[in-house]
Amino acid sequence: TGICLSECMATLLILGSKPDPELPPDSSWDDLACANASGFSAAKLGLPEPKFTVVTAILTSGIGSGRQSMAAMRGLHTGTLYFLRSTSRKASLRQSSPMKFVRALPKALRVTPAYFRWAMSRAGYQWDHFVDAQVDHYVEFAKNWCPADADLFVQAASKRPSTGLTALLIGMSLQRYDRFILSGFSFELTHAYADNPEIGERGTRESGHAPTDIRFLQCLSSSPGNLFTTEATVNQMAGVPLLGQGG
Repeated sequence: TGICLSECMATLLILGSKPDPELPPDSSWDDLACANASGFSAAKLGLPEPKFTVVTAILTSGIGSGRQSMAAMRGLHTGTLYFLRSTSRKASLRQSSPMKFVRALPKALRVTPAYFRWAMSRAGYQWDHFVDAQVDHYVEFAKNWCPADADLFVQAASKRPSTGLTALLIGMSLQRYDRFILSGFSFELTHAYADNPEIGERGTRESGHAPTDIRFLQCLSSSPGNLFTTEATVNQMAGVPLLGQGG
């Protein structure tokens, strides 16, 4: 590959939690990042521990899919754990009536960083560093790559990107990597470790984050030119080049 005349950069593989991910060759990437419980797939497939994992408060919110994810993550380990929360949830609680505030408080406490750390540790999940992050920060950071796409950020304000897409944005914001590969993404609610109960509850397999994710990926794959995927669905729906097509 030649000699680096300046500091060498690296390739980050972002692994989603969809069943049967198409993995790139080991030689094509350096570090692994996981989204929610995709560490289950990483361990099952013999991949190294992730440098970082991005999770949302939904894991400890009490809903069925969150409990599934926590169970799948038992015994796993990550370098840095990014705990994502949206500022809109906090604002909504502050603006509610006193009665609604009291009723919503138990659930609100379950998605706080302190409760999340306690619950995940109790569930047997471990990490080296913990970052209390906000989705909005990384959406704002994405304007570095998509400055002209104002409609994208209007879309993101109404429906935030998925955890997997946010893991990509975090990886790009770290400025340690010059290439990114997406595996295990499908824009669906399916999980590699269990049947997601949200599919039956919603009556659809499509993730509500899909429109936002697709718009982000269309921009990010056409602008820096360093984003690739191993998944045909991501290539077909978002135009991200398949690994091997210039990658």
